[in-house]
Amino acid sequence: MMRTRPLKVALLGCGVVGSEVARIMTTHADDLAARIGAPVELAGVAVRRPSKVREGIDPALITTDATALVKRGDIDVVIEVIGGIEPARTLITTAFEHGAGVVSANKALLAEDGSALHAAAERYGRDLYYEAAVAGAIPLVRPLRESLAGDKVNRVLGIVNGTTNFILDRMDTSGAGYSEALDEATALGYAEADPTADVEGFDAAAKAAILAGIAFHTRVKIGEVHREGITEVTAADIASARRMGCTVKLLAICERASDGRSVTARVHPAMIPLSHPLASVREAYNAVFVEAEAAGQLMFYGPGAGGAPTASAVLGDLVAVCRNIIGEATGPGESAYTRLPVSPMGDVVTRYHISLDVADKPGVLAQVATVFAEQGVSIDTVRQKSRQSGSGDGVAIEQGGGGRRVGGDGEASLVVVTHRAPDAALSGTVEALRKLDTVRGVASIMRVEGE
Repeated sequence: MMRTRPLKVALLGCGVVGSEVARIMTTHADDLAARIGAPVELAGVAVRRPSKVREGIDPALITTDATALVKRGDIDVVIEVIGGIEPARTLITTAFEHGAGVVSANKALLAEDGSALHAAAERYGRDLYYEAAVAGAIPLVRPLRESLAGDKVNRVLGIVNGTTNFILDRMDTSGAGYSEALDEATALGYAEADPTADVEGFDAAAKAAILAGIAFHTRVKIGEVHREGITEVTAADIASARRMGCTVKLLAICERASDGRSVTARVHPAMIPLSHPLASVREAYNAVFVEAEAAGQLMFYGPGAGGAPTASAVLGDLVAVCRNIIGEATGPGESAYTRLPVSPMGDVVTRYHISLDVADKPGVLAQVATVFAEQGVSIDTVRQKSRQSGSGDGVAIEQGGGGRRVGGDGEASLVVVTHRAPDAALSGTVEALRKLDTVRGVASIMRVEGE
């Protein structure tokens, strides 16, 4: 039986995402009502600039008083798409206090204060859903916290920022430099006028915190996520990756320690083999690779941003919250029962690709190899190319390296790829290399993942 009284929805924010949410609510009203079991009604839209024309939205619904809107008492669901920490945090908790469930796309707030918001939702017996906060339209949050609730997730590895993936993809496929690729991303609307949140990894780090918390049933804040951006990635890094049969991606990596006693969460550019499913993710698309004990390897792929894709995720949550209201129930809340500590980046076991500018003379490789040995880091391969010789590929030298000389006196490029080791040991190795007289500079450092 269809419930006749409509469920009233308050929309906070009417930008790119909010306007799409309002449009779909209107154009798909009958379908939404059939799926929910009751009609849904847009009861108010809180905005900052009321004078702006918003096509398809009744001007009578527009208000600048978001607080009054969520305090009305007849609002069943509040959709928050304004972003930022405040006033979003206060508005969400106020919505709970006044009897409304909440759907949010606010990754920054959830990564910073998700536990407090979940506690408030539980205290007032309301829902908090946020599928749109991670990877746009890709169904990811719900599968992790519901479909895989009976399994043990050990690793989540993903591309969760479309802007950086577009930039790195352009650098790889066209040979463009970072600045040139960023300009193209900006012109096409993939990058904001201020791209800092994307290119410095803040956006991906917030998503990593949310994913780690859900996957490992623990609490992870954005400040506990190791973060590096892509601004230092060069065309030479891309070329080196290609020679190794790899490509470069900005990855969000969340892992459970092998002993199960801690977790790690990190965001940084990394080389991954072309054979890995994430290597084929192009343009501004997102993809997340999940490794679970029973389910095995799962991959979720699709558009990770944009008005319509994100609105799709928001409306999926709206349907779920409305169904819970009709059924007088609430969905799954925060599952943080494990209370696992978040280990520092130094404890992570990974591989390094290190490019050095060195003096081109006998004994250099022996000195470099000694530094690695002293730090307890094993060398996988070494490649040296004389700057004077101009040879194309240089010489590949397997583990050990010796003191082989390439070219004449002058400067050479030395690339070392390590075996897996704690990140702290690898960082210590790099610092020790910087102190060698024969090392003129450390050109680049990049981790190797996905093997």
